[in-house]
Amino acid sequence: MENLPERTDLGYLLARASQRWDALLAERCRAHGFPEVRPSFGSILLPLFDDDGLRIGDLTDRARIAKQSMTTLVRDAVAAGLVTREVDPKDGRSHRIWLTPRAMEFRAVADLILNEMTDRLIAVVDPESVEIVSRSLAAVKSLPLDNNS
Repeated sequence: MENLPERTDLGYLLARASQRWDALLAERCRAHGFPEVRPSFGSILLPLFDDDGLRIGDLTDRARIAKQSMTTLVRDAVAAGLVTREVDPKDGRSHRIWLTPRAMEFRAVADLILNEMTDRLIAVVDPESVEIVSRSLAAVKSLPLDNNS
């Protein structure tokens, strides 16, 4: 098999880096005794750590993902025992998502894991570059969809 050059286009690197980051996060969650926590659950757990009892629509807005994707994530997080889904007492058509005691236990561990990951990255990339990449990725995350295409 011939040696193919490494792809360096931005989209490819973003996708591969995201996959690697998620694999490392999953490994750290398992190592800290939370094998049921998937990296994708961050789209649910992190907002709920700040404001428990959000509606699915609010979680969708904060994560900037499709409502159908969020609904699937919530269903999976319920099955993992990390959140509960309850009818909103003020609006029976809507549901609120609440952290379980297991997810609350994970909160402190999540901070520890994220700090470990940052330290691991800073060990191979200088802190200034990590800050630049963080700002750049936040800008990418905020790009609006072009609905005219």
